[in-house]
Amino acid sequence: MDFARTHNAVPIPADAVPFVEIEVFRHDVLQAIAAGGRLLLLTGLSQKNGETRLLAAIADDVQGEIALSSTIVSGAYPALTMDFPAAHHFEREIHEQWGVDPQGHPWLKPVRFPPTGTTIGKADFFRVAGAEIHEVAVGPVHAGIIEPGHFRFNCHGERVIHLEISLGYQHRGIERALQGGPHRRTLHLAETIAGDTTVGHTTAYCQILEGLSGVACSPRARSRRALALELERIANHIGDLGALAGDVGFLPAAAYCGRLRGDALNMTAMFCGSRLGRGWVRPGGIALDPSAETLREFKRRMQDAERDMRNAVRLLWKSSSVRGRFEHIGILTRQAAADLGVVGPAARASGIDRDARRDFPAPLYSERLPAIVVGDAGDVFARAQQRWREIENSIAFIGQALDEPTDGPARSALGGLAPNAVIASIVEGWRGEILHLALTDPAGRFAQYKIVDPSFRNWFALATAMRGQAIMNFPLCNKSFNLSYCGHDL
Repeated sequence: MDFARTHNAVPIPADAVPFVEIEVFRHDVLQAIAAGGRLLLLTGLSQKNGETRLLAAIADDVQGEIALSSTIVSGAYPALTMDFPAAHHFEREIHEQWGVDPQGHPWLKPVRFPPTGTTIGKADFFRVAGAEIHEVAVGPVHAGIIEPGHFRFNCHGERVIHLEISLGYQHRGIERALQGGPHRRTLHLAETIAGDTTVGHTTAYCQILEGLSGVACSPRARSRRALALELERIANHIGDLGALAGDVGFLPAAAYCGRLRGDALNMTAMFCGSRLGRGWVRPGGIALDPSAETLREFKRRMQDAERDMRNAVRLLWKSSSVRGRFEHIGILTRQAAADLGVVGPAARASGIDRDARRDFPAPLYSERLPAIVVGDAGDVFARAQQRWREIENSIAFIGQALDEPTDGPARSALGGLAPNAVIASIVEGWRGEILHLALTDPAGRFAQYKIVDPSFRNWFALATAMRGQAIMNFPLCNKSFNLSYCGHDL
């Protein structure tokens, strides 16, 4: 198989990525996946004279390697989706952005809607025929202060036969805005890719710059970044547990966890002044190294928060009525999770042993990493338990990291970026694997910048988990995934 191989945040010359014929490209990608690889990315890179260059990135989670290959297609090519369902969203995006037809793809519905020629939200929906079949349409405007997304349920009575999710109502053009960078705005764009994942996406972006400039962060800066990333994980997971409690009307845990999410966000603000972590992670390290006094106060608050989190979550696990609403609801089987390329806690709760902190650790977790836990049931209860077990392990990791000595500057100066290079940066955000990929031009600027938020991979998993469920279970099942609209829409 003809691939160029690299590692997380390690650039290689762009011309080292092989060009092969589409038949060879397709064969090699499918063979690499059959051999245990995983589709990390499939995207269009450029278009010239009616031809489009496609790039595939295959992850080897065991070896921590990324394999790259590319091909040129003209107008159409045989789709990968029918042989490998995890490609379906990527090929829909390629069709939408580049006008290339992946022949044989079962459903080329818009991912984010083309910028011209199509009314946003206007699309064909899958229909189930039958005299007793009815449709329930929800959104894109919702009853809460949330982002837009449309959900179309095909139901037989209360039972959901099929859920179709339509997004793309707020396409912000982030990837296009990053092209030509880095410049004054690119760092701030990276911080707002998905607001609740500020640290995760900013770290992925900074690893791109550091890899291209050949500058490694000091052990001190790496330790503080990992702390910020795990604190972001804790804040969102405990908030989700509270939201799950609220969806079944269990208000004591809902209120308790909501307050604790605020405590975790306030601890983040101690380090950078922003509860969402903006302004802390910077190219070359971190903007500000907390003082010894700040770290002591942080440890005290973390101990209090851990005690209170255990009390709050104990309320959930002890309540038979809560467990009765969580168990056997919204099951995502291990096979479905593997076929769809699901990532993050949703994948691990279904038995997929995948975590970029362990599989692609450099340069964040090169010395130590949190314990990785994997569930098996794949239901709402499993996803809730997965969040709590990850909170426990993140708290333990932070405590150990703070007690270990670190040295070096908080931030190192970057030089020029490598020209004509390609680099992939992977970070395990709280929702799952974040991927940033950049290609540089002869001047070392971003000729192409591609982002894959974990929500891009996982939205269809939510639709799959709802099949056969009572429609009243949708809010609970939806919250158990808690996916991002803006992280998907970009």
